[in-house]
Amino acid sequence: MTSTATLEPGAANAAASWRRNQFAVTVASFVGFTGFTLVMPFLPLYIGQLGVTDVGEVAVWTGLCLGISPAVTALLSPLWGRVADRFGRKLLVERSLISFVVIMAATAYATRPWHVFALRTLQGVFAGYGGLTLAMAAESAPRERMASAIGMVQTAQRLGPALGPVIGGVMAGIVGLRRAFFVTAGFYGVAFLVVLFFYHEEARRPGGRLPAAGAPTFCGVLRLENFCLLMAALFGLQWADRSLGPVLPLHVAALGVSAPRVALISGVLFSLVAATGALGHHLCGRFIKRIGARRLVVAGTVLAAAGSAGFAAFPELVWLACSLAVFGVGIGAAMTAAYTAAGLVVPEGSHGTAFGLLTGASLTAMAVTPIFTGFLAVASIRAVFVLNVVALGVVAAVVRRWMTSRAHP
Repeated sequence: MTSTATLEPGAANAAASWRRNQFAVTVASFVGFTGFTLVMPFLPLYIGQLGVTDVGEVAVWTGLCLGISPAVTALLSPLWGRVADRFGRKLLVERSLISFVVIMAATAYATRPWHVFALRTLQGVFAGYGGLTLAMAAESAPRERMASAIGMVQTAQRLGPALGPVIGGVMAGIVGLRRAFFVTAGFYGVAFLVVLFFYHEEARRPGGRLPAAGAPTFCGVLRLENFCLLMAALFGLQWADRSLGPVLPLHVAALGVSAPRVALISGVLFSLVAATGALGHHLCGRFIKRIGARRLVVAGTVLAAAGSAGFAAFPELVWLACSLAVFGVGIGAAMTAAYTAAGLVVPEGSHGTAFGLLTGASLTAMAVTPIFTGFLAVASIRAVFVLNVVALGVVAAVVRRWMTSRAHP
């Protein structure tokens, strides 16, 4: 009786601690990702304000500025994850967020396109907090709640970009594009304060080393059960997800929507994908306990492939919207299941390294997909959707055939 009473306060404190940490990383992710999309969708307009008048040059500078940051982040995410495992994830996330405050504020003073490009490159060097917040959620949560914790953070990362462009459009109209970068800096400042005051990280040993000895190296993490397979799956899922960006407005126009309404309809459809993707992240926590991670990755991927097939098969706008909803739910559920399955096999103290590698695979897809699909769309927009069906089918088949299931929650 005495031992039970003694344990109860400790259990209550542990539950309160992980819930507080979950709140911190979820809110910080939502605020940070919202702040980013306040200004980035309007970057072509800002490039134009810097003196670039040729439409082709504006497109080139915009592509370079948007692509350089995820490319650099993809290269450095595993390194920053390893550093975070040694010296603390909270410190690395705080460093990333405060650097974004400075970089976004500095972008407001840019006078040449190359200034924006240089600042975006620097942002890529210090970025990667998205993967680290997933690692923080995974390690803080009890093992049986890991899928829900990861899904909640991914939901925040999805909903932020769904709302950001709307808020950014309003802010740009009120204060102007240049001052909107200060608003974005403020969003990152709020995210920094949330992590600083609400996230509690266990103390490290003197010298900043991990409390657990023998943390695996990069090669050790890559040799973990299913890990490389799940990296490849996340690359394929992110590829399909990001392929819509360059072609969806063109596809909407090809369906007969009048030119003045293309931007509005496309924005609504992008928000639909983000919202249904968030729903998929949320549902993963429920279904993964019933059917296991492997089956959920396969089911979500097949669902996303069915949605992609609908893009190409149905030329009506209403069916496009339905297909996008199916696609979003499938992609969201499959991604969260893949991250969860990887997190379950990672030893304690190595989640930063592991999620850095996973995020690196995802960011690589983010960097290369728009370029490839843009060129492919020159030949045929529907070819992009058909390629997605094939790619997602391959992912589902490979995961079903090769992924082991001993680590399912």
